[in-house]
Amino acid sequence: MASIEFESQLKGYGLTTANILYRLPDHPAILQEFLWQHYDLAPDFPELFRFLDFWDREIDGPVHSVKVCHKKLVGPTEWRKAKGVYGLH
Repeated sequence: MASIEFESQLKGYGLTTANILYRLPDHPAILQEFLWQHYDLAPDFPELFRFLDFWDREIDGPVHSVKVCHKKLVGPTEWRKAKGVYGLH
């Protein structure tokens, strides 16, 4: 039985990392950093937007900026032609 994460990768999900900078409510001049990682679909990122909606509703620190990185982990393999065949003893 395959794991849920592997099944979602086969459906096109990839690993998404978001670097969220936010301001502290008591000290608005200070930026804090929060890293979020989850399997998500690019380019729409429904899981990330669901998390950011939760952040806006439940967390007091307003978001300053979000940087997103996405990588599909399951995909076609790279193929290269061998330039020669080498034998070892």
